[in-house]
Amino acid sequence: MKKSILQRYLFFLIALIVSGMIGILDPRLGSKSLNVTLFSLKKMLLILPPIFVLLGLLDVWVPRETMIRFMGEKSGLKGILLAIFLGSAAAGPLYGAFPVAAVFMKKGVKLTNVFIFLGAWSTTKIPMFLFEFSALGGKFAITRLLVDIPGIILIAILLAKSLKSQEIQELYSKMEALE
Repeated sequence: MKKSILQRYLFFLIALIVSGMIGILDPRLGSKSLNVTLFSLKKMLLILPPIFVLLGLLDVWVPRETMIRFMGEKSGLKGILLAIFLGSAAAGPLYGAFPVAAVFMKKGVKLTNVFIFLGAWSTTKIPMFLFEFSALGGKFAITRLLVDIPGIILIAILLAKSLKSQEIQELYSKMEALE
């Protein structure tokens, strides 16, 4: 059942009202809050369009069968390694990973691999690793990576196993309906 517009945007409307009240009670803080919001919005608008273009290309150029073969239910270690690589090589903030994960699910990628991809995107990015290596030393950077990767895989497996098959099917159905 579809939500009404008011229900769908209730949190946004409440946040808008609270921000307006803050602006009235403390104009300096309200101005600061507005500037932060506008900066974040500008940053998001610069990042999301390229991500959606790449997603469109992924959706058109990569057949579902290929994604299932490399990252689907029977992909095994190959799917896990590909999910880690794609998440680690990705650029952009974490909110950019969720549309990619949705397309992955639409293409039949195993839920565990989707979770691994999201975990890798958030913690094992290559530029972050290079920065840590130069700023904090190789021992720290490699140790963190060697702890993070098994942790990501374990958490992804536990998350996927904690969901009932009906819930997983519902998630995939929702992704299919996103056409």
